[in-house]
Amino acid sequence: MRTTRRKFLYLAASAAALPIVSRSAWAQAYPTRPVRWIVPYPPGGAADPIARLIGPFLSERLGKPVVIENKPGAGANIGTEFVVRSPPDGHTLLFITTANMINATFYRDLSFDFMRDITPVAGLVRLPLVLEVNPSVPVKTVAELIAYAKANPGKVNFASAGVGTSLHLAAELFNMMTGTKMIHVPYRGSAPALTDLLAGQVQVLFDNLFTSLEHIKAGKLRALGVATAARVQQLPDLPTVADAVPGYEASSVFGVGVSTGFRFLAWQPSSVLKWLPRLKNGAG
Repeated sequence: MRTTRRKFLYLAASAAALPIVSRSAWAQAYPTRPVRWIVPYPPGGAADPIARLIGPFLSERLGKPVVIENKPGAGANIGTEFVVRSPPDGHTLLFITTANMINATFYRDLSFDFMRDITPVAGLVRLPLVLEVNPSVPVKTVAELIAYAKANPGKVNFASAGVGTSLHLAAELFNMMTGTKMIHVPYRGSAPALTDLLAGQVQVLFDNLFTSLEHIKAGKLRALGVATAARVQQLPDLPTVADAVPGYEASSVFGVGVSTGFRFLAWQPSSVLKWLPRLKNGAG
């Protein structure tokens, strides 16, 4: 998995170094029609609002509308395959997530090869994950959750955005490092998982801080620890999971890719990030 991630970052950095074509030249050669940006998750999770924040910038840069389309399911594989099968002309973009890199090593029977069939062109942002519980769960710290889960084996469940997603593996890593046996409940994205956590249908979730922050501040969710190596400024008093589980660390990374074969598209990730000041401040 380290090799996969390293290759992804290398390709993204290489794409960022490509010459930036003048806006007039882009208008003549690319794009010739509206651009579809496929988000492989349902609306309401972390990926969707990030894409919709960046969309207007890309529309201005490209000179054509950028239409955000949600195609959730199978841990981002459905949306990814849609982009893979699209003509390699740069008019269909993929919102790349950590799940794409995980799936490249997680599945053996996919009908596509992410590393071969998708070319990353820009890294966007890295978001911290936060370990949180429904307030009905009688724990207030990571250590208390570990003790509670061990005292109730097979009775504590955790939600995720789908099998093989960063939210799923963050919880499985927690299970492995702590000896707990929380039960996985996969959803078709982080938004429905978060909805059921708020409703008390599930008990635990590793979620992107971006989508859970307001619920945490409102007291609708109880944050136990941030999964990054250091604390985050949005919740400065929240300890890290690693304070209770030494060596633990998990986060989500997002980027943009196209179907392999199209190599003209390039923009400066630094310019894209200027549209995400709040996300940059929350990056782990």
